[in-house]
Amino acid sequence: MEPKNIILHTEHLKRGARMVPFAGFNMPVRYSSDKEEHNCVRNGVGIFDVSHMGEFFVQGVGALDFIQQVTSNDASKLVDGKAQYSCLPNETGGIVDDLIVYRMAEEQYMLVVNAGNIQKDWNWLMAHNRGGVKMTNASDEYSLFAVQGPKALATLQKLTDVDLESIAFYSFVQGSIAGIDEVIISATGYTGAGGFELYIKNEHALKVWEAVMEAGQEFGILPIGLGARDTLRMEMGYCLYGNDIDDSTSPLEAGLGWITKFTKEFTNHEALKAQKEKGIERKLVGLIMEEKGIPRQGYELLAPDGTKIGLVTSGTMSPTLDVGIGLGYVAVAYSKPESELLVQIRNKTLRARVKKLPLV
Repeated sequence: MEPKNIILHTEHLKRGARMVPFAGFNMPVRYSSDKEEHNCVRNGVGIFDVSHMGEFFVQGVGALDFIQQVTSNDASKLVDGKAQYSCLPNETGGIVDDLIVYRMAEEQYMLVVNAGNIQKDWNWLMAHNRGGVKMTNASDEYSLFAVQGPKALATLQKLTDVDLESIAFYSFVQGSIAGIDEVIISATGYTGAGGFELYIKNEHALKVWEAVMEAGQEFGILPIGLGARDTLRMEMGYCLYGNDIDDSTSPLEAGLGWITKFTKEFTNHEALKAQKEKGIERKLVGLIMEEKGIPRQGYELLAPDGTKIGLVTSGTMSPTLDVGIGLGYVAVAYSKPESELLVQIRNKTLRARVKKLPLV
């Protein structure tokens, strides 16, 4: 299947984006350099077009019960205007997807899922929707911009009467941005640099994009590609579906015990609870190289004596730290922060150290 174009495809080409197929879409991977874009977000403000993400609306009597059954976190704790990070456990101990659950109103929720999993997640949810809850796949109707960095608030505040400072982390409001009403303004993001995510109907996407670019000009705003999105999230230790979590990784192994609540019943909760009681055998950890090299996905992790103890799942050169960093699964005995490891990089074994997340 040919990758789909996001609504602002030609706008990104005009701005010099290098487009690559990603998760079924042609996406901007970079406009200038990953390092420049990364530092722009860490120190100022950048805007990502992440309109490839999926949006499902779930509503009606039984909406909460349904979400409680299919997600691992406790959605009963949500009130209107709050969002929650969660995952969809599968029946074999792994993860169908990670997602954000937004409570729009009583009995009305929005689920934001990964682009590459839109159809898979939709099929999974439909198969488990035994109570006849109304579900709408609105993924093709919405564009999503992540305005991230320490200057994101000052940039967006110029475009809205909403008091952005009053929106707590993982909270959202529906308000007007750049004269466009009913924009979902969410204090979420995938960078650890602060900022907001804006959900906008496609027909208003260009107007909002241009307004944000103009408002951020005084702070040196740049459009940011997937390359810097990846380095930013790795520095924070945020999981990427398909790399660090997938159908075969348990949320407990992935360090997602905090979104796995055994105060309720959900898909495969008994097996996960048993795993928690027994103890996991491997764990996702952060890694920092102590020698020159980059740990890449699939590289073997070894104990200091050369025994194989795990695999790298994500890795890059950290623009902030200027060293190779990564995430990977290791045997639990080697998962304590400051444990020494070796990374097999082609024909060399290079020293690395386990570090507590986030890495910056």
